Amino acid sequence: MDSCLSNQATLPFLMSRSRRQSDDRSLFVLPLRKVQYNRSMVMVAKAGQNQYEPGSSLNAPLKPRTVQGRFLRGLLLNKRHLFHYAAADELRLLADNREAALARMSLSFGSYEACLHRRIAQMKERYCKTAVQEIMYMLIVYKYSEIRVPLAPKLSRCIHNGRLEIWPKKDRELESIHSCDALELIKEHVNAVIGLRVNSCLNEKTQIQKLHLKKVYVDSIFCGYFLKSASLRHQLECSLPDLHGSAHGHVPTKEHLRHYITRFDNETMQRCTRPRTEEARNLIKKQCLALFGTEESDETIVASYSSVKRLVLEAVAFGTFLWDTELYVDGAYKLNENEEEKENRSI
Repeated sequence: MDSCLSNQATLPFLMSRSRRQSDDRSLFVLPLRKVQYNRSMVMVAKAGQNQYEPGSSLNAPLKPRTVQGRFLRGLLLNKRHLFHYAAADELRLLADNREAALARMSLSFGSYEACLHRRIAQMKERYCKTAVQEIMYMLIVYKYSEIRVPLAPKLSRCIHNGRLEIWPKKDRELESIHSCDALELIKEHVNAVIGLRVNSCLNEKTQIQKLHLKKVYVDSIFCGYFLKSASLRHQLECSLPDLHGSAHGHVPTKEHLRHYITRFDNETMQRCTRPRTEEARNLIKKQCLALFGTEESDETIVASYSSVKRLVLEAVAFGTFLWDTELYVDGAYKLNENEEEKENRSI
């Protein structure tokens, strides 16, 4: 697991632009990039899965709609080695465009064009907010593809005759991204939410309401987000010298993550659990709506415990990847602070 809080550690983006080969630079000039994007989509339609194996997560339930999101999806399929360069350039371009619109609005203040430039800046802000969320989503999809795990498609495609089955399971890969301390807590969370009885087998079937399964998925995303945040706080504190102990020649012992978390007060617990930005919060909502659909159905379905476990582990990983992605993107494109965070700080 990543142990550094720097942007470079959480997502390994970028070499200097001056180091790129001239053959690739044309892909990062905006007008030329749009032409390359259109050609890329034709190539995607023809290539199918030829250059990207089935565990690619490109069947993810949330489909990009903006130019930026579709462009990155095409690169992930056909030119994976350029993906991170392009993602960083798209973030920079969005930030520049947003700042330019705000600058024009400020310069026009008091003129007859002020109302027009204010509306343009507002439209640009709304578009950039949607685009940056899709960039974040594609960065998360990339993280899944690194461990060769496909995101579950829309659940309606996985349910046949009232039975839910999700393949491949990929439990080991989904667990591999966590530290030993965090994984111990995650396994307890999984056992608690799937309701696996003692001496039961994962291949056994259970009945579960779709609404309850959706709640379990959301809670598991927050679990992954919380554990990533708490783990990094824990590592940071463990890396600090124990000045009081060092003065007496004592070597401090590392506290287990479980014991460290029990010392959290309510404010710290909420700060680690709640997404820091509005974009991250919206992305959780969009992922769940895309996966489970908009219909609030109390339908009961039959599922194997292994399929429910697969969904829970995927959700925990989503929260973990979201924490990393949020930190990286916020360093390149200033995200909007979660309103709940603002309210808590003002109390």
